[in-house]
Amino acid sequence: MPVRVLHMSDIHFGGEDTPALAAATAFARAEPFDLLVLTGDLTQFGRHDEFAAVKAWLADLPGPMLATPGNHDTPWMGLAERVAAPFRRYARSVGPPDDSGFEGDELIARAINSARGWQIRLNWSKGHVSRWQANKAVRRFGTAAPNALRVLACHHPLVEAVGGPMTGRVRGGHFAAKQLVAAGVDVVLTGHLHAPFVQALPCGDGMTYAVGAGTLSLRERGARPGFNVIETTAGELSVTAMAWDGRGLDVERTWLMPLRRSVVKGS
Repeated sequence: MPVRVLHMSDIHFGGEDTPALAAATAFARAEPFDLLVLTGDLTQFGRHDEFAAVKAWLADLPGPMLATPGNHDTPWMGLAERVAAPFRRYARSVGPPDDSGFEGDELIARAINSARGWQIRLNWSKGHVSRWQANKAVRRFGTAAPNALRVLACHHPLVEAVGGPMTGRVRGGHFAAKQLVAAGVDVVLTGHLHAPFVQALPCGDGMTYAVGAGTLSLRERGARPGFNVIETTAGELSVTAMAWDGRGLDVERTWLMPLRRSVVKGS
């Protein structure tokens, strides 16, 4: 059976693009999908009122959801809380910040938290995936049905996106990428860059795809506000970047890639 996933990211409530977000919300209500994946930076400064807006928005959306936080989902103005309990506000409004998942007959998805409240480096907003996180995610994919689409979600791209508008510089990213490829994960969904992209992870068989979503905020980085529609059809993975043009949604770009399981069957 085909699988359909909506992938939204970097909404930055408090600095959201209101018309673009309304159009994306209407799309989610009107179009059937198996899972909505949110890859972080749901708020701008991690304020209580921003998380209240996130909670109200999520309550009005249909279907199952999988979410993971971003670096903006920590309290930027509350240093003590950011150090001691960086994702407490996120957990109250959205759900567990790490180790959440979704499992169906045709789709298994896991989320890991690549954001940190602080780090011992100048730019603490960059990503970090520990070996423990990567190995635990891989073990969870062991329960997937043989033909299920395997999806991993985190905020920061594990490896740098070619031509991306900014870097993720994820500590442990290459190790995690190698582990996920070896485990047969099909797609790694991320945000952070505010621009859509698709590329194969540069390891293993080249058939684990890094897929980034754009933003639904006013913080554009050379790309129109938008989100992704991800579908499986006839042994292929389709990623369509939908974009807001000021009047409505249209297709920015579509990528088509072979799925690993179709290549194995045909070999």
